[in-house]
Amino acid sequence: MDNSSVGLERVSTKEQAEGYSLESQRKGNKSYTQKKQLDLKKSFTIHESASKTEQRKIFRKMMEYVEKHSIKHIVCEKVDRFSRSIVEAKLIYDWLSADEKRNLHFIKENLIVNKNSKSHEKLNLNMKVVLAQFYADNLSEEVKKGQEGKLENGWYPGPAKFGYKTIKFEGKHVPIPDEAFAPLLKKGLELFTTGNYSVQKLANTMFEEGLRSKKGFKVSPARWHDHLIDPFYYGPFYWNNELHFEHKHEPLITEEVYNKNQSLLRRKNAPKYTTHNHLFKGITTCLECGNSITWEVQKGILYGYCNRYKPCGQIASIKVEDIEPQLLVALEALQVKNQRLMEWLRKAIKEGHKEEIDYHNAALSELEVKLTQVQRRIDNLVDMRVDELIDKEGFDRKLSQYKIEKERLTQAIQKHSRLQVKQAEYSVSFYELAQKAKEIYQEVKLEEKRRILRHMFSTLQVRPNTKELVATFTKPFQMLVELAELTNSSNVAVAEVKTDRIFEPSKKTDTTLQTATFLAAYPILRWGQDSNLRGLTTTRFPSVLLKPLGHPTS
Repeated sequence: MDNSSVGLERVSTKEQAEGYSLESQRKGNKSYTQKKQLDLKKSFTIHESASKTEQRKIFRKMMEYVEKHSIKHIVCEKVDRFSRSIVEAKLIYDWLSADEKRNLHFIKENLIVNKNSKSHEKLNLNMKVVLAQFYADNLSEEVKKGQEGKLENGWYPGPAKFGYKTIKFEGKHVPIPDEAFAPLLKKGLELFTTGNYSVQKLANTMFEEGLRSKKGFKVSPARWHDHLIDPFYYGPFYWNNELHFEHKHEPLITEEVYNKNQSLLRRKNAPKYTTHNHLFKGITTCLECGNSITWEVQKGILYGYCNRYKPCGQIASIKVEDIEPQLLVALEALQVKNQRLMEWLRKAIKEGHKEEIDYHNAALSELEVKLTQVQRRIDNLVDMRVDELIDKEGFDRKLSQYKIEKERLTQAIQKHSRLQVKQAEYSVSFYELAQKAKEIYQEVKLEEKRRILRHMFSTLQVRPNTKELVATFTKPFQMLVELAELTNSSNVAVAEVKTDRIFEPSKKTDTTLQTATFLAAYPILRWGQDSNLRGLTTTRFPSVLLKPLGHPTS
């Protein structure tokens, strides 16, 4: 039909799209087509906040539509709303040249262009397209200048990432955590560090917790993967494929959490998403052959049995009710009933924390001195560049080196500050968990129970034929069990009430020389020791050697 038409609207910003500009263009196109007795078949909208690729895609869709449906008229408010690219203009010229009945309408310019238009009308159109192209190019340059300015000041120049919102600060639009999304996003990123979650399971869990995308939908596993690998959430960010360490936005997680997540994402045996997540699934093994115990529900009852991938005589099945009471007994064995040892543990935690504070404070002081020196070098370098005492190439090279060193020192300062808090929290949580392990285990939900078991036990082995559980504690808790067994025993209690066998010295003696012996017996107490062996001058526990009462001195 010769009166068929389509409308094109273009908005420059998100605010225009949500405001009156878009609606005004639509109404104008509709009113014009009615006045010209044209049949408006469809409208196409281009948002310039979208990428150039997306803009071209929409424009090409419109051109494909008019070709396919033999549309004779394209209506737009004005030239700069229609095309801001010479490439797009060429597509229009080719379309007009193919059929003299085709027309391009610009409402506000009162201009109709077709194959037979006069030369001055085509010149008018060409000039407006060129000016529109110039406007778009100039706008792009100004945007890039603004982005470079943000980068120099340590701000992420792109749109706010998920979990953040943009506010105006010191004349610039900068990202800050969005209270509607940031808390749950942070929880999800930290939850992944437990190692109990696949990306799919994390997405489902956080959806149940109430996290939604900005459009109200579930955050997909693919999107969660993007969040997990994005360093922006702990500080540094990528821009134009380059990692920028200097940042001013508030991170949601620590660098340790980020690095832990990267390690978990690269593992080969990542947890698979399943609908059944039983208490002992993936945690228990067969005592005889070492294979995993398989857990499944039969007639409403949860059974476990050895999968017997290797020859094994354990052919019976076992219920959770058969082994969980044994587990509770093992947890109860951690409780220290001896009042003297309990007081010693409390004192050890307090004194050990004080020593750690002194260590971190000394390290922080040294790092802050070095940071001040680097900042002074940067200031001097800028002065040298202003006085033209150094060329641009040398300035850029040295500035890059100093910035990297400054970022390294800043991260080290932040790390020491975080460790002070984390070590204090660990000390308290270790003590509380050890003394109330049974009660805590019985009160928490299934996933928390699994976390406790993984944290406290290195192995949980089962012998199904005899319904026996053999639990092995991790080193810190195993040491505590040994001390608890020693001090909670009846022999110790009897020895303490026999006044003729009291081994207490008549006066307080110096026990600091016993520290080396004690640490040799229990190396796990060497706080801070890791694979990078180094000399330590501090320990978390006071200098005291525990021996059974009545034990001969060496």
